[in-house]
Amino acid sequence: MLSNKEKYKKYRPKKFLGQNFLVDNNIARKIISSLEIAEGDNVLEIGPGHGALTKFLVEKDCNYSAVELDKSIYENLQQEYGDKINLVHKDFLKLTGQEIRSLFNNKSKIKIIGNIPYNITSEILFKIFDMRSDISIAVMMMQKEVAHRLTAKPNTKDYGILAVQTGLYSDVKIFFNVSPTAFFPKPRVHSSVVKFTLKDLRIKNEDLFKTVVRTSFGQRRKVMSNSLKQFFEESGIDANTMDFDFSRRPESLSIDEFLHLTNLISKKRVR
Repeated sequence: MLSNKEKYKKYRPKKFLGQNFLVDNNIARKIISSLEIAEGDNVLEIGPGHGALTKFLVEKDCNYSAVELDKSIYENLQQEYGDKINLVHKDFLKLTGQEIRSLFNNKSKIKIIGNIPYNITSEILFKIFDMRSDISIAVMMMQKEVAHRLTAKPNTKDYGILAVQTGLYSDVKIFFNVSPTAFFPKPRVHSSVVKFTLKDLRIKNEDLFKTVVRTSFGQRRKVMSNSLKQFFEESGIDANTMDFDFSRRPESLSIDEFLHLTNLISKKRVR
């Protein structure tokens, strides 16, 4: 088994994959502890890298699978852990929900864990949200700045599309922050470990909701009547016929208010 130093020398981090490997065992243990793994749980790790979390996860009495895109790291993990881990050489973002579900031989919900590439955090989150009927919890390391945007409240500068969609699909909590010294190579930013408890709910007019939120925040400094003007014209909607205060700016609206607005628009939409 290679030491961490030998691994980093043999498998140099690839910038295009956003690789910053966790090297602090205490942080790794804290991350795993926050997932609250019980006997028989289905656990999926996204991007195990050099195994900072893997070496502790294989000791758990759970159904453990991992998805790794980097071929050289995938081969090293296979050699190191063998049948202790169900390892897949794939891009997590390109896996279908059915393919992810098939990694486990039971129908219990999945717990997600990972120190994910910071440049694709949003894409990974939205994929997890889309699979919320199959996923119970996700614990992920991400850029501290993004974590604050995810947990932002209305009427704050960080409140936007990420906060609205995250709050709709999950209960989210920042567990702790992590210094750049916990990684190799050291990132230029601080990190946070964030826990998402997924809400298994069906949302009426979900695609329309996403469009309304995205369009509203596309021009966040404008009042809603202006930011949604083109959308209303293209949809054949007269905003004056709706019981809603369009003089407000999008950052002042709560998630429930965005849902209410979406339902109003759905009833008025003619095309």
